[in-house]
Amino acid sequence: MLGSAREGGATESLARRAAESLPAGARCSWHQLSGLRFPGEGASGAEGDEEACLEATLEHSDLVMVSPLYWYSVSAQTKLYLDHWATWMMRPDLRFRDRMRGKTLWAVSTYARGGVQDAEPLVGMLQRTAGYLDMTWGGALLHRARSNGHLADPDARRHAESFFAAAPESP
Repeated sequence: MLGSAREGGATESLARRAAESLPAGARCSWHQLSGLRFPGEGASGAEGDEEACLEATLEHSDLVMVSPLYWYSVSAQTKLYLDHWATWMMRPDLRFRDRMRGKTLWAVSTYARGGVQDAEPLVGMLQRTAGYLDMTWGGALLHRARSNGHLADPDARRHAESFFAAAPESP
């Protein structure tokens, strides 16, 4: 789930590099969260963009939150998407919580200033989300990016290439 307002930026580039090392035959899809339109509060069912996000969320075994670090957390687009998880949990027909159990949640993020410790709130929020839904926490790939959208760390590409290879075992 691509949560940056800018397509093709450093965070997306890092995630795509990591995805290149997925095993042959692994299915991978990319969903841009920026610009999605979700119905207002109180809507009875998913429709349009929300339906597409819901289907993508439920059909994949692994979900990767690809979000630059904004104010020590995920982007607004990513947060809105995650807020809809709560709405989907309230719909008994979806069995959302049951269907999320056992999936793996990952994070890919870049930051422009500070250090990796500044991403602790982002990582913690996603780890707790995984725990709440009995998902496996896959881990976080975190690297510094320059303001021009390029990765600042020369080791970032190497780390990305091995990121999914260290897949955790399910709980």
